[in-house]
Amino acid sequence: MSIELKKDCKYAMLVPTSIGVRITPVNYQPVHTSHLFEMHVSSAETNVASVSSYLGLPVKILTTFVKGSPIAQFIKSNLRSRNMDFEGPEVPQGGPWGYRHQFNIADSGFGSRGPRVQNDRAGEVGRTLNVKDFDLDRIFGKEGVQLVHLSGLIAALSPDTGNFCLELARAAKKYGTRISFDLNHRATFWKGREEELSAAFKEIASVSDILIGNEEDFQLCLGAKGPEAGGKGIQGKIDSFKEMMEGIRDTYPNVSVFATTLREVVSSNEHLWGAILLENGNWHVVEPRKINVLDRIGGGDGFVGGTLYAILKGWEPEKWIQFGWASGVLATTFYTDYGQPADEEMIWSIWEGNARVRR
Repeated sequence: MSIELKKDCKYAMLVPTSIGVRITPVNYQPVHTSHLFEMHVSSAETNVASVSSYLGLPVKILTTFVKGSPIAQFIKSNLRSRNMDFEGPEVPQGGPWGYRHQFNIADSGFGSRGPRVQNDRAGEVGRTLNVKDFDLDRIFGKEGVQLVHLSGLIAALSPDTGNFCLELARAAKKYGTRISFDLNHRATFWKGREEELSAAFKEIASVSDILIGNEEDFQLCLGAKGPEAGGKGIQGKIDSFKEMMEGIRDTYPNVSVFATTLREVVSSNEHLWGAILLENGNWHVVEPRKINVLDRIGGGDGFVGGTLYAILKGWEPEKWIQFGWASGVLATTFYTDYGQPADEEMIWSIWEGNARVRR
């Protein structure tokens, strides 16, 4: 059973986000010993949207930029290269201690040394995302959107961004746009704001069509009961994941699709990777398989992006989780935080376990 989508829309997917850059040492080295770094554009939400934009679906990004910033120029150029439309205000920097695009300083880890991530978000311009800067009636009504993808990262970033996500969800519901919500819990964002954010997340979840998260997300954002987080012995936890998802379904009966990934880390470069999807009472499970990992950051976003692409294409639900699983694997083979599929075949060959040379 596919999800019915609006017709005659300019955009298949709409994504609100705060965009920054990731700084990564070359050659798998840790940050504190490195002299050479690469810089990539990164945000969880554009990571998700990249699967659709690379494979030809029209995508629009709602964000904010620092006016006159070379980093903003770098970001805009990157979004264009990913075939993404974007709109949003240009915010004056306000001096050297004013606004900027956030920096994520992260190495990839190697072997038994795990990755380390340092988030440097002081003065983050994306925290100013505000509903007053966007014409939602034009975006959802005149232009038309099939699916809006919301992330808990943006919903929790600031009171303004939380309200922005709520207003996007309400506008989407008004105009018949489907809503995807990836819970994406971050403890540092929630500290001291638990009551406020719990209410906002529960409201967004209650109007969502697709709800995605890992075991911690569902428990900490929505108060669900579930398995202990950590990923060890993940194969034996599948039934407890199902119980958790069934409990959430009972609380949020309007949601059609629930999805989660299963990840057990053997080393930085070897994971067991699986997924569970529940749609309209039907279970679809990919039991954890061994995958080789170049860089793990963005794998979960790739899963979400592949799943949403399959839904937007109108495929049968069995293919949603397969394409999502393989899109997540694809993302872990890139140094960027997002996969860059050349075509659908590149992703399906991963699902099929076919890494032979294509000539």
